[in-house]
Amino acid sequence: MIKSHHSLQRNYSGICTHRVHDGGIPLLPSILEAKAKKAKMPYKLANRNVLVTGGTRGLGEIISLKFAAEGCNVAINYVSSGEKAQEMKKRMEREWGVKVACLMGDMSQESDCISVVKETIKEFGGLDVIISNAGYTRFSTFSDLSAPTTDDWQKCYATNVVAQSTLLREALPTFEANDEGGVFIMTSSIAGVIAGGSCMPYSVTKAAQLHLMKCLAATQGPKVRVNAVLPGLVLTEWGRLYSEEDQEKLKDKAYLKRVTDIEDCAQAFVDIAKNSSMTGQKIQVDSGLAQNV
Repeated sequence: MIKSHHSLQRNYSGICTHRVHDGGIPLLPSILEAKAKKAKMPYKLANRNVLVTGGTRGLGEIISLKFAAEGCNVAINYVSSGEKAQEMKKRMEREWGVKVACLMGDMSQESDCISVVKETIKEFGGLDVIISNAGYTRFSTFSDLSAPTTDDWQKCYATNVVAQSTLLREALPTFEANDEGGVFIMTSSIAGVIAGGSCMPYSVTKAAQLHLMKCLAATQGPKVRVNAVLPGLVLTEWGRLYSEEDQEKLKDKAYLKRVTDIEDCAQAFVDIAKNSSMTGQKIQVDSGLAQNV
């Protein structure tokens, strides 16, 4: 319906779609429409280039496989499990026909963070998604301030916090050059939102990681989306280091009375990568373990 010489035509939702003259002919596309076209929503994963740090064990292994199943080329980072990385490479190439690179590197070391990004870009000719899954902890009594060493604090901070910034910094020129930008997803932990976890340095640095995530999301948009997944107790090789008694206590505390399913947790990374409207968010996949945070 046209009410004046220059009026706004609205769609069914009431959003202005075109500025029209008396004849109803669109003169200019709306800003919203132009942005929507540029964003090319939704974000499709097929043929994307993905780097997964800590990508051969536990949650990282499942994440790597899920992105390959989506049709992504995957760079698998590892520290010591080179043989496992090669086994995964063969499987992923055979089952999904994607390109796979196996890259050794310790994410507590700045030089290794830089090299895995550069090698991924060199291998695939580009980079679209980083799953920063590598982390560090060493179990110690949470309340005992003498239990964690200075090295524990430093390595937790280097791996859980500094590496995130380094990885994104190195990928940023490529992300900015991509038509649809880049995606950076951190594996955080509910230890970052509660006063508990495998050790105090881990909990504190995971909290710092979450604030860094918010800062990166706030400053690196609109071309880069930054989010974090916060797993609860997942019974990986690492998760099984909790005693059976502690595992039962954690299950009893969770709303769903069970541990976090590793497949569900890994799927969250895929879903977040596809969601072009989400950034700066912490997504808890914890069976309701971390309550009211």
